[in-house]
Amino acid sequence: MTSKVICIVLGGGQGSRLFPLTATRSKPAVPIAGKYRLVDIPISNCLHSGIDRIFVLTQFNSASLNKHIKNTYHFSSFSKAFVDILAAEQTPTSVAWFQGTADAVRQSLHHLNVHEFDYVLIASGDQLYQMDFEEMINNHEQAKADISIATIPVAATDVPGFGILKTDTSNWITQFVEKPKTDFEYLQSEVSDDMKAAGRTYLASMGIYVFNRKVLFDLLQGNERTDFGKEVIPQSIDNHKVLSYQYTGYWEDIGTIPSFFNANLELTDDIPKFNLFDKNHIYTRSRMLPPSKISGPKLKNTIISDGCIINASEITRSVIGIRTRIGFDSIIDNCYIMGSDNYQTLEQIEESKLTNTPIMGIGDRCHIKNAIVDKNCYIGNDVKINCGDTPLVNGDYDKYTVMDGIVVLKKRAVIPDGTVI
Repeated sequence: MTSKVICIVLGGGQGSRLFPLTATRSKPAVPIAGKYRLVDIPISNCLHSGIDRIFVLTQFNSASLNKHIKNTYHFSSFSKAFVDILAAEQTPTSVAWFQGTADAVRQSLHHLNVHEFDYVLIASGDQLYQMDFEEMINNHEQAKADISIATIPVAATDVPGFGILKTDTSNWITQFVEKPKTDFEYLQSEVSDDMKAAGRTYLASMGIYVFNRKVLFDLLQGNERTDFGKEVIPQSIDNHKVLSYQYTGYWEDIGTIPSFFNANLELTDDIPKFNLFDKNHIYTRSRMLPPSKISGPKLKNTIISDGCIINASEITRSVIGIRTRIGFDSIIDNCYIMGSDNYQTLEQIEESKLTNTPIMGIGDRCHIKNAIVDKNCYIGNDVKINCGDTPLVNGDYDKYTVMDGIVVLKKRAVIPDGTVI
């Protein structure tokens, strides 16, 4: 795989569906599972599959992502391996932002052209899954396909949210319809008996593609196609050999606040669908943090990352991120606390106490439920978040956003003592 394949990870656009988590960072840089970033998922899948030449395409709020990539992915000086950021740039042939997934790859082709490779793997930067890309590449190669699309069986209720493909008995794709709304029964494909029994008889595109080198260049050069799902793939089916690679493992598109929230909390299940403890672990930045210090709380189905200081009374079904501080007698229920980028010094903590301002983290006697607390928040004492009986109204407020019953505290939000949300 090392010499045959180059991977492109699509960083996505503005990430508006993940706002406010994407207010100051790109989607691939959003923290997940307490200590990782979303971009670590496709990169780790690549590295475990023997693919170690990776470009990450982005154009919005890329500083945080650049820093993470720079501090994380280091290879031997004698290796050709790399993980590089390709941000949107003005060139003599293009002065515009990326207009879509295909346009982003088109504008980056001159960076790929200097490398030797046979296949281009294109992956998304906002999905949670563990896939052996080597198996997909080998399947593509053995079938002598021009394009392969990773697909996952879904039920009829999920069809309107995906690009749906129809295949023949040999897994060649014969039709592709982007997010059909009605009358799509004809798009059912052949799936395994287990998938049939579960009612998952439609094949959804996972947004993961393999292109032969020449095919990709031919399809993108000399035209104005901007999107793979809406234009490139549907227009290629009649003239190219387009293969479906069926994947039946865990896969979650976490491009919205509810899906992101649920994917994180599902990691706390006794046997989670996404296995953080698998031999194909997730690579991320090595921070050399101290072990977490926990005094007294009742913990149930909780993930606690490195470097935390926790004095809470109870934490249930929650993910606690790096360097999180939680005060005495606080209750955390069904939350993702992202943690902090740094520790406050003892002098800073003492100064905050003297000025009666919150210190970084969560104070004493707080009760926080069904919430995402972004990085570096200052939550005072006796704060109540999402604990009432009245459902909160969706909307964006000064220090937080409400989406489908989930409160998202914005990065660096300061919540005074006694606040009730």
